[in-house]
Amino acid sequence: MKQSEIKELSVAELQEKLSETKKSYVDLKMAHAVSPLENPIQLRSVRRDVARIATELTKRDLK
Repeated sequence: MKQSEIKELSVAELQEKLSETKKSYVDLKMAHAVSPLENPIQLRSVRRDVARIATELTKRDLK
């Protein structure tokens, strides 16, 4: 998910997207622990998406 896409979402949508993305990250980590993922770089991209969304939420809270 790109930063420009994140900026277009409302706060409620961001919170929903954050919880979905965190769940996806946990699921990927568990799957990777059991058997290696075909593309382990997925973990990095999902983790960074979580950070991008959380950063945007924090930025909006400070305004």
